[in-house]
Amino acid sequence: MLDPDARALLDLMVEKKIPPVHTVGPVEARAAYVARRFATQRAPADVAQVIETSCPGNAGPIALRIYRPAGAPASNAPALVFFHGGGWVIGDLDTHDGLCRDLANQSGGVVVAVDYRLAPEAPFPAAVDDSIAAFQWTVAQSSELGLDPTRIAVGGDSAGGNLAAVVALHQRDLKAGDSHAVHGVSAAQPCFQLLIYPSTDKRAQSPSHTTNGQGYLLTHDTMSYFRAHYIPDPTLYTDWRASPLLASSHANLPAALVLTAGFDPLRDEGLQYADALSDAGSTCQYVCFERQIHGFIPMNKAIAEANTATSLCSLALKTAYAR
Repeated sequence: MLDPDARALLDLMVEKKIPPVHTVGPVEARAAYVARRFATQRAPADVAQVIETSCPGNAGPIALRIYRPAGAPASNAPALVFFHGGGWVIGDLDTHDGLCRDLANQSGGVVVAVDYRLAPEAPFPAAVDDSIAAFQWTVAQSSELGLDPTRIAVGGDSAGGNLAAVVALHQRDLKAGDSHAVHGVSAAQPCFQLLIYPSTDKRAQSPSHTTNGQGYLLTHDTMSYFRAHYIPDPTLYTDWRASPLLASSHANLPAALVLTAGFDPLRDEGLQYADALSDAGSTCQYVCFERQIHGFIPMNKAIAEANTATSLCSLALKTAYAR
């Protein structure tokens, strides 16, 4: 059964006649996504320090927002490099500001949020390139940032979960001196993967795409809209950087938490990715919030169970940092 809070939110969106994302252009969709946070998210929690900075990228500076919670050590602190969701088309540092603050405070680790380039202005693989660059920069600058380079995790929700998984795969396959080591970091491995209802297969053929494709916020039409903007060429759907489920191997990857939602079109491909990790010998915890919709975790004002899920994610990070 659908969570009553989620049902009430969906009904309210119908009542307020909020246009579906796929019916408006990317600029309008981005503005609406930012505005929606005031109705669905609590006021962001305080953290000890927030730093606005940037790192070099292939197409120019990549904006970063670094959250340092109270109690985090001044040096050798653990960290999460976080990639926001939004279908690679919408979303930014502000849409996930509250979630990043909560993850920092509850895990005790620093969070480095990444404002990667969005489609259609910067289609695939721009977001991938920016995500890799941001992770590698964080490792390379770990001493200056007061971070432990061996305890830097990657994570994100939806499109961000996809990017986190791709960064982990990319880093696993780097060799010493590899030319793709953007900041000279050749073999830096994330210590953990936090994959929140991740997109893992752009072919969109799993059963939940049919059973949950209408009426639960993320719809078939919206997914098609995102995909068309991000990857205009369908022949690239099977590229592992777009569909990490299709990577040739899922062995020797960092431990992971894969979290899905029961009424999410992406539910089954999230489970399939968790199974791929486990089958290849990688440590993976899989949790499905059976009554929830896609995108529920930042919505802690509208959906009470979002708080439970955030606590679970934070505990997984804290456990990984302690290893």
